[in-house]
Amino acid sequence: MIGDLCTCLSIRDGGVQRFVLRLEHEEAHTDVDVGLLAAEREPAMLFELTRGRLERVRLDRPVVAMRLLARELPPFVPATRDLFDVRAKQTLPWLQLRERLRARLGDKAVHRIAPTSDPRPERAWQRAEGDAVRIGQAPIRPPRPLWLLLKPIPLRDFHLRIVSGPERLESGWWDGDEARRDYYVLGTSQGQRAWAFAPPGERGGWMLHGWFA
Repeated sequence: MIGDLCTCLSIRDGGVQRFVLRLEHEEAHTDVDVGLLAAEREPAMLFELTRGRLERVRLDRPVVAMRLLARELPPFVPATRDLFDVRAKQTLPWLQLRERLRARLGDKAVHRIAPTSDPRPERAWQRAEGDAVRIGQAPIRPPRPLWLLLKPIPLRDFHLRIVSGPERLESGWWDGDEARRDYYVLGTSQGQRAWAFAPPGERGGWMLHGWFA
């Protein structure tokens, strides 16, 4: 059915961004939604994505028939590639890898990250769903660690040294989550570079918020 769908799409010079595989039972049916972030029409890719979705479905009754319903058929814009493509044969283009991960892990498991203007580290980013969302340039700030902890935790090390700082952060008084912190880059006794903060004007009671690579 997916092969027939892709043949139809090629004739129409279009693509598909969302379709439903309907598994019919006696007097009932189960819908398996297959959604993509961009229109596609490659049979092998669509089959792989559908198989990934089916692997996560549990059925409590026999299937007597199947239907494939595709109501959204937007124009298809092929991805640009170099004339002399040097990719290894076993590698996947990013778009196909992304859709495969979404099929196996869930639609919400893979997303882009966009910066915000909020200086609080835990609010300095937001999820960006879909390729249509334009991601602007991040505000200029001092270096930030790639590994940010979900919540700050006490940093207990008696041989800390200050590498750089402080960076004063005062924000959030308008939304009930006020933050007043002095951030430092600290060197630990194990040779790590920590990103930690202390109350304004103090150099103690460190709270670890992230690690630099």
